Amino acid sequence: MNPPLAGPAFRAAISLIAALGVLAPGAAVAEELGPAAPELRVNLPADVSATLTAAGLWIGSELWKDELAPAECRWCEGNRVDSSVRDALVWKSSGHTAVIVSNVGAYALAPVAALGLAALSAAHEGRARSNLLVDVLVIAEAAALAGDLGQLIKFSVGRQRPYAHAGLPNTDPSLGPRDANLSFYSAHTNITFALAAATGTVGRLRGYRWAPIAFIAGGALAVTTGYLRIAADQHYLSDVLAGAVAGTALGIAVPAFHRPRPRPHGGAPAPTVSLVPTGRGLSLAARW
Repeated sequence: MNPPLAGPAFRAAISLIAALGVLAPGAAVAEELGPAAPELRVNLPADVSATLTAAGLWIGSELWKDELAPAECRWCEGNRVDSSVRDALVWKSSGHTAVIVSNVGAYALAPVAALGLAALSAAHEGRARSNLLVDVLVIAEAAALAGDLGQLIKFSVGRQRPYAHAGLPNTDPSLGPRDANLSFYSAHTNITFALAAATGTVGRLRGYRWAPIAFIAGGALAVTTGYLRIAADQHYLSDVLAGAVAGTALGIAVPAFHRPRPRPHGGAPAPTVSLVPTGRGLSLAARW
């Protein structure tokens, strides 16, 4: 076994846990909110626990990849479209460079971009202090769940990576031999699209005017990352497209789950929960 302790997914998940760890102690006092901002329906203990659990499962699947991944490919053959696109886009003499750049894009630039765009979008509305931590929690939850789903499918499907199918050495030599059978679908593409979609969807639900920028900028980074995974000879076009669809779906669905329920006709408003600044730090604020 060769646990990828220094791998990009592991480092990203550790950073996620460290960032979320500051959220849990903030829940204390219920405080009435003003009517200015659309709120997200968050159960802070449940959502923090769900995100940390999802991140932990992601880390565990990386640590035990050599035991979980199939020793032999279950889906070994390509198809004409995938092969043609691979032949046209692969960087034959610099695949390792594409690996490095795609790792940086997916596990460094994409999370930083999501956090930065979420912060700028909230700040543009004058609501960064009251909204940002909850926004980041929902975005992180979407990304962690997308990562778990991707790992489950990769280990179950066992598709042979294109470099292995061509009988070439791995362009990412830090990974073990069983990684050769984890092509479907692209985790890098999955995560970058999940972060972009979640950031944009949170912004749309909040009514941020910069929400389209989050979709466009995050989407551009995600498309570039998907291209680089093909250039690195790590994935076929179909792997990248499937990762994009799955990441986008969870990036939209998780924030949408947290939107406030419609108020019953003539009834009281639906309860919402948010973090708000106080003189001593942050408190959990509820509207009933």
